[in-house]
Amino acid sequence: MLIEYLFVFAQVHDEFRVPELLSISELHGFEIKFPEDPDTSRPFMVLGLEAEEHARLLAQRCILVRYVCEFYARGKTYDELHENTRLQKPRWEKYYVDTSFKFLITAFNHTIPQWRQTIVVESFSYMDFQGKIEMKNPEITLAVFEEYPDKHGTTREKTEGDGEFDEVWFGRLIMLGTARPLVKTFDVKKRVYFGNTSMEAEMSLLMANQTLASPGKLIYDPFIGTGSMAYTAAHFGAFVFGSDIDGRQMRGKVKPPGIVRAAAQYGVANRIADLLTFDVTQNPWRCGDLFDAIVTDPPCNRASASNHPQPLRAKSHPRPSDDQPYIPPMKPYELSELARDLVLLARHMLRPRGRLVFFLPTVTDEYAEVDVRAMLCPGMELVANSLQNFGSWGRRLITIRKTTTERFPRPSFDPEHAVTENVVGEAHVPAHKDFREKYFQGFGKKGDVGDDGGDTAGTG
Repeated sequence: MLIEYLFVFAQVHDEFRVPELLSISELHGFEIKFPEDPDTSRPFMVLGLEAEEHARLLAQRCILVRYVCEFYARGKTYDELHENTRLQKPRWEKYYVDTSFKFLITAFNHTIPQWRQTIVVESFSYMDFQGKIEMKNPEITLAVFEEYPDKHGTTREKTEGDGEFDEVWFGRLIMLGTARPLVKTFDVKKRVYFGNTSMEAEMSLLMANQTLASPGKLIYDPFIGTGSMAYTAAHFGAFVFGSDIDGRQMRGKVKPPGIVRAAAQYGVANRIADLLTFDVTQNPWRCGDLFDAIVTDPPCNRASASNHPQPLRAKSHPRPSDDQPYIPPMKPYELSELARDLVLLARHMLRPRGRLVFFLPTVTDEYAEVDVRAMLCPGMELVANSLQNFGSWGRRLITIRKTTTERFPRPSFDPEHAVTENVVGEAHVPAHKDFREKYFQGFGKKGDVGDDGGDTAGTG
């Protein structure tokens, strides 16, 4: 029999909530029953789980979860809430004889004054809890959450509109979301080595969860840059390989290499398996079915790939072997081609049921679902597609799973291969095609802000 649990989310990245919950439930091998039409625009959601331990596992790992409670009741008014709470008496009456307790009274988009918090607590007197009130270490915490409409951007008194909530929720607190503080732990501003396009901590953690990172797994970032995704995946126990066409981004200007220094800061240096300098289209991997996940933020504003049989040399970067300057050879690598080739590379390199997780920037008005479907190939299926919206453009976190045990040859990275080959009917131009040019021609002038893709430029 499923038990209902109330999940309270941080009110950010709402499209990422369900994919994150599903990923962590898959990692631990249990299922979640969602509402028929989950409303992710609100911070509250009631989910069905088989055991309280499953609720705790989600709270311990999901970055977007703030609270998890055993759900008792909800209502548009307190009268309705109390009526529904009485109907759930078999779920809470076992606590009222000798269990120490306290109440947590809080609100979303509002601050409840202390005097009314007292009134709210007293309104639950019919529950007849006879245990000791313990404010520091109670055996149970009964949590009340009032949900108010969004009032950001308005000038008002702190307690204006108090009591005018949309809905009120009630339950027994299971635990706080203990993964949420990791956002501050991995704050890029506190990192000893980072770049001007290093992925922000919250997104890096969400990406790591989508990879199902856990002890013993092997994860690869083919555009590792300054290593943002490596640290979070390693934090969850995975071993990480990274590569980049320009080794300067991984090394920085001082020794030891910047990524190694930052990994040591987080206590995961021993999980950075290796850092390699090569062009992903000319990669040295000798076999496929090697990695449990590939996670990356492909470059879109500085997309590049080698197409030269011999290295180019210049005075700016000497090679230690022959004391001759060296610069990695590069040519433009259009984003839609790169995305398609990344899926083909993942099909070759991933183990069965391994995941490819990457960001895809798209033009908002031009995007269609077929843009992502066109990138898929036999043996690869879409798991999640979540949008981080910046207005006229956005970036989509794409999660693709390898569904086959068949072995595939290394992709040829043929530029003549059409990105729209999986589209039936008229040719379709995806919203991420030529994104770099579209970005600089229009989006920057409109004042949109956000990462421009590619964890490439380093400092330190």
